[in-house]
Amino acid sequence: MDTPRIRHAAQSDAEFVVVANRLPVHLEWRGTGAPRRQRSPGGLVSALEPILRARQGAWVGWAGTTGTAPAPFHDHGLRLHPVPLDADEHRDYYEGFSNATLWPLFHDVVAPPDFDRAWWRGYHRVNQRFAEHAAAVAGPGATVWIQDYQLMLVPALLRALRPDVRIGFFLHIPFPPPELFLQLPWRTDIVEGLLGADLVGFQLPGGARNFLHLVHRLCGGESVSRPLGTPVLGTVRMPGREVHVGAFPISIDTAELEALARSEAVQEQAERIRRQLGDGRRIMLGVDRLDYTKGIDQRLRAFEELLADGRVSARDTVLVQIATPSRERVEHYRRQRTRIEARVGRINGRFGQVGRVPVHYLHTTVDRTELAAFYRAADVMLVTPLRDGMNLVAKEFVAARPDLGGALVLSEFAGAAQELTRALLVNPHHLSELQDVMARALHLDEGERRLHMRELRRHVRERDVHHWARSFLTVLASAGPGSLPVDSDEAPRTASVA
Repeated sequence: MDTPRIRHAAQSDAEFVVVANRLPVHLEWRGTGAPRRQRSPGGLVSALEPILRARQGAWVGWAGTTGTAPAPFHDHGLRLHPVPLDADEHRDYYEGFSNATLWPLFHDVVAPPDFDRAWWRGYHRVNQRFAEHAAAVAGPGATVWIQDYQLMLVPALLRALRPDVRIGFFLHIPFPPPELFLQLPWRTDIVEGLLGADLVGFQLPGGARNFLHLVHRLCGGESVSRPLGTPVLGTVRMPGREVHVGAFPISIDTAELEALARSEAVQEQAERIRRQLGDGRRIMLGVDRLDYTKGIDQRLRAFEELLADGRVSARDTVLVQIATPSRERVEHYRRQRTRIEARVGRINGRFGQVGRVPVHYLHTTVDRTELAAFYRAADVMLVTPLRDGMNLVAKEFVAARPDLGGALVLSEFAGAAQELTRALLVNPHHLSELQDVMARALHLDEGERRLHMRELRRHVRERDVHHWARSFLTVLASAGPGSLPVDSDEAPRTASVA
């Protein structure tokens, strides 16, 4: 990989810098005047916000609009540094290489990836820009934590600009088997880009091992294996330094969501949802981005066959599918939406009754309070992706059920399945098995359901998003040239990588 000249000296006193594709706020312009700031939801922000505040931190990312980026600004005590992207760069870097090349390739080629040289050039150019902004923001000896697949070249590019900083990288999506990754024409560039970090983190041990195998094959790097039972699974020896590679399963802000689910407003809304859908009907719930990896189509097919076989009916069971709009300018996603909406119409037309349709389909974004109410109202939660790095919806459902109600049907191919082993696990590619597990969840004995949920809740309470961040940063603190002190009373329990 070509390395840029060092063009930035430290221009900031930020001791801790997060670099992500998006800022934790979205800027919206409505007419003239200052933009409206909308806080982005999610556990990543809640986990990193206290660290950013305590360590004079900063967040580098795209503000969500093309053209000239706004000047750096503060929001709720966070120092935010927007990275500018024009429309062509956003198309090539984000819609193209990130989401039409890397996303399908890293999700077991559920859809065929496109390998476009113009997209690659755009990806490299935008990663260079992110690295330069991070280099300018980071103070001397700072720690920089880079997030996800859109920025996999940034670690090496940043190291060339700022060899004094400590660099961590975390991949939120699956890392594919070597035989799939090797299809990528720019495979060595990506691996070398990640090796610029001091710590490369994956959701699961399998992803870490896949990466270590590719390092040996593509770069000839010497690696030392670590025993299972520690987050770090291997160390790659580089000239003058080491790169640690490990597994750090991400989670949610369990306490925040549980408190929301216990609130009177959410409980009242949950009761209202049950009344609106029909008292006495069993509610099956799916909550997904509208993405071809999420298995929505397979889920609908299984439900349709349960209706056709008479195992459920529109009188006694309803499926609510919330499909959040996603990447609607990408062709794969447009086709997916068309297929799903056609199937929903067919199911309701064939099996619906006056006043009672079997599928309620919501193609919209749902706020946190309403989502928590849906979780509280559901009898069965369907989380059945064909491939997923983790899937936090499964953990959110568990956190939102302090009543120990509800059953979780979980795909074996979601990363969460390696942690939430008391869920009802299923192979979503096996349509008959998916039907049987869905039917079993509807009729699960109350005692068994409560036992399962109690065990699931214990796990998500102990391994929340704050545990994830502490686990990663504790390992990163012992690596590289920078300095990020970690208080001894914040030291995490050993993360499970079994």
